[in-house]
Amino acid sequence: MKSSDTLQSSYDVIVIGAGHNGLAAAAKLAKAGRSVLVLEAAAEPGGALVGREFSPGYRSAGLGHILNRLDAEAARDIGLDLAVGRSLAPTTALDGSGRAVVLRGAYGEEVEGVSAADADAFYRLRKKLIFQAAVLKRFLRRPPPRLDGVSPGDIAGFAAAGLGLLRKGRGEARDFLRMLLMNVADVADEYLADDRLKGLLAFDATLGIHLGPRSPTSLLGLYYRLTGEISGKPGGQIVPEGGMAALAPAFRRAAENAGVTIRCNTPVARVLVDRGRASGVLTEDGTEIAATVIVSAIHPQKTFLDLVDPAESDTGFIRSMRNLRSHGNVARLDLALDRLPTFSGLPADARHGRIVLVRSMEQVETAFNPAKYGEFSPDPVMEITFPSLADPSLAPPGGCTLSALVQYAPYRLKQGWESGKPAFLKILLDTLEQHAPGIGWSIAAADLMTPVDIEREYNLPGGHWHHGELQADHLLVNRPINAASRYATPVEGLYLASAGAHPGGGISALPGWNAARHILAGATP
Repeated sequence: MKSSDTLQSSYDVIVIGAGHNGLAAAAKLAKAGRSVLVLEAAAEPGGALVGREFSPGYRSAGLGHILNRLDAEAARDIGLDLAVGRSLAPTTALDGSGRAVVLRGAYGEEVEGVSAADADAFYRLRKKLIFQAAVLKRFLRRPPPRLDGVSPGDIAGFAAAGLGLLRKGRGEARDFLRMLLMNVADVADEYLADDRLKGLLAFDATLGIHLGPRSPTSLLGLYYRLTGEISGKPGGQIVPEGGMAALAPAFRRAAENAGVTIRCNTPVARVLVDRGRASGVLTEDGTEIAATVIVSAIHPQKTFLDLVDPAESDTGFIRSMRNLRSHGNVARLDLALDRLPTFSGLPADARHGRIVLVRSMEQVETAFNPAKYGEFSPDPVMEITFPSLADPSLAPPGGCTLSALVQYAPYRLKQGWESGKPAFLKILLDTLEQHAPGIGWSIAAADLMTPVDIEREYNLPGGHWHHGELQADHLLVNRPINAASRYATPVEGLYLASAGAHPGGGISALPGWNAARHILAGATP
């Protein structure tokens, strides 16, 4: 890692946080000729992409399971040398009956395990959703439109989106406007009969978001997923060569190759501000480092509630930032296994993709209901991968790791996670036993991370991996809040570039890359 025992006293840009968005911003700025320093509090760069040893000889591969939203243009521009391979990973839905539904290709170009009528209905719905997601995708690579005067670029973006809709006919345009703020349950009911397909859509639309499938606007979560593209395939998903653990080193190499200096184990204590303009940072060891531009690639709340003196922002701004909804509701389970388990109905070649344990739309909705009141469900839904299949170094010879993302696990558990975690873990292990009989005998260790644990491990307020809800009132001109929605902030020279900025979470690199382009364009708040 490029670093020096004695840091320069000043840089053109200081990036706070070496998650993938911070590294993407740093690489873009350095390639444009800026001198860039990245300061990271953890021992290594990568943020939530960095795994950890959860049992002797067994490691996780970071929070992410699958790659489905990495922006190809951003990746090329920063020089990301990530081998993605040619095969798209399948998605398998298991309902406990021993009958699997398998989506192959890019989010179900082919569907196995359902009737011909259900497969045709899913294909028609998939085609419509991908078209509609593509309309929204036009706005992901540019700052949100200004509310105090529409720019020529905004007009061009709106015009292109409108023309794209009209080319499909007025009926499609009306359908887009009708569906945009619908809930995913109503849309699925309109097209599909198979409960497993409905349940899968419900899970994908709400994963990581505090909504149930019948909550208004929940279809937005599915649109967001389908804006992603892998190898030119909308809705595609892959596990990169070397597994998800290969991502953090790839982003680090891109930054270093661009000339970025990365300094780990260096928490920032304060953003220094002089007469309304950011002038540098103060690290926790008392070192002052000057810079004309500060890019914060950490949670927006941590930036403005911890690092910036509240006197530098008006009370309305601070109030809005405090009220940002950022309480996670997904738990992460890692299992150390002495052998690869057998899931009932799972095709052998589907083990390299993701497995969703879900019976129906109703199960997802019922699992969400307790979370509204600070409780977990006795019948949760979950997504499973086997990270060690792609990266054998994660487990000892003959062993295997299983990772599960569990929906829903409220950050503010009414009974408290100290007493609630053992009970929730038992529910999860019992659920896995139902789908993979005998798996309990092969478990060498189990590690459950609740949102509280995720907050502690990755320094994420609320344990929310999107750095704030992906709901209509926290998107576009309101991400994270209106007064900081275009990367620039009320503090001149201080910019936001984490998942809390537009266009939001997921491994896309767009918040960091967009913020860097915005800075290079000389934009102002």
